[in-house]
Amino acid sequence: MRWSRSLGIVLMLVALSMTPETTRATDRYEPLKSFSQVMDLIEKTYVNDVQRQELVQGAIQGMLQSLDPHSGYLDQEEFKDMQAETSGEFSGVGIEITLQNGRLTVVSPVEDTPAFRAGLQSGDIILEIDGESTQDISIMDAVHKIRGPKGSEVELTVLHQGEAKPERITLKRDVIPMQSVKIESMEPGYLYVRITNFNENTTKDLRQALREHRPDLEGVVLDLRNNPGGLLDQAVSVADMFLGQGKIVYTQGKVRQAKMDFQASDQQSDIMVPIVVLINSGTASASEIVAGAIQDHKRGLILGVRSFGKGSVQTVIPLPDGAGIKLTTAKYYTPSGRSIQAEGITPDISLAYNPIEEEAERSVFRTIRERDLARHLENGEDNEAQDQDQDQDQDAESENTRIERMLEKDNQLQMALQLVKRLPMIKGLQ
Repeated sequence: MRWSRSLGIVLMLVALSMTPETTRATDRYEPLKSFSQVMDLIEKTYVNDVQRQELVQGAIQGMLQSLDPHSGYLDQEEFKDMQAETSGEFSGVGIEITLQNGRLTVVSPVEDTPAFRAGLQSGDIILEIDGESTQDISIMDAVHKIRGPKGSEVELTVLHQGEAKPERITLKRDVIPMQSVKIESMEPGYLYVRITNFNENTTKDLRQALREHRPDLEGVVLDLRNNPGGLLDQAVSVADMFLGQGKIVYTQGKVRQAKMDFQASDQQSDIMVPIVVLINSGTASASEIVAGAIQDHKRGLILGVRSFGKGSVQTVIPLPDGAGIKLTTAKYYTPSGRSIQAEGITPDISLAYNPIEEEAERSVFRTIRERDLARHLENGEDNEAQDQDQDQDQDAESENTRIERMLEKDNQLQMALQLVKRLPMIKGLQ
């Protein structure tokens, strides 16, 4: 009798110890047994010697790569490159890439870079890097292979959209320009503002560039075509410049830090003139935040074709050994609650780019460069005033001719200029 009572107490204690929480914890760590067994088998029986650190690093890379195209592992060198990409200079060819349906795909080329000048475009598929297939390659590995010292070369085998035969393109790496804001006066009072990416200086550079034009400003064409994105906070602050109040974007994720809500604030530096925003399939991520906020607040018109559709937020998390991981931690939503992930921003006015000349399609964004915007004549002190005036007149005539040529080649920009001039009238009829 005493023995049976003791047995009952033991069984009761065992039952109490196997609580649902304990079972869940056991189930959670059960897969690690398989991982440990496989690692042990590799170390003991693999034909070559392998360091355990290499195996763990490879496992981390595979784990992150299996999540989505934008998460990945960054070794020490790649982590430094990631920091330089948003705050300094780095050498490469100047393309934003992603994995789309398992293929290494160009999101967009960065303006005034080797990739841009070679004619790479959004949607191009990179089949090989220096003769090696990109099948099953990770984003981080692809970036590491494409980047390199200034002056060195990399060969890309590229399949352009709509073409059946791939093309081999040899690119000479160069320092990628980090200046992201370019401004051009199209007509008195009407500015063409091009933002090529969002880095740490974008908002500051935009404010400085607009300052001298503010008194006579009547309308802005904001060009976000082939803008692959960049820093979330810079996209928010740029959107804030065109919105007096209201929500700009909000994010949703698992952890509290991933749930953010960004509001516009009324500032003296706000640009509250009519605005038309140009987008295309290379408009991605941070640039879609700006376009989406302007569209939802009916602050301006969106013109072009549907944008890329990258509606996720990546957080770069440093690791103790100097490496890091880039992890998708949230999705962002436009003020009206739209998630553009894999959907993109649909323009208010759909208008495909239709170049007048065949070559213009690959060179339209090349017509405006920083060296062109800063053109001026360096006159010696000996020049007479009459010669100076004549040179200035010729320079102004050259500028006007260049702007006219730019508008002639770009039907989307033509339409945007006409719309921004008539936007107050259009809004008044609604």
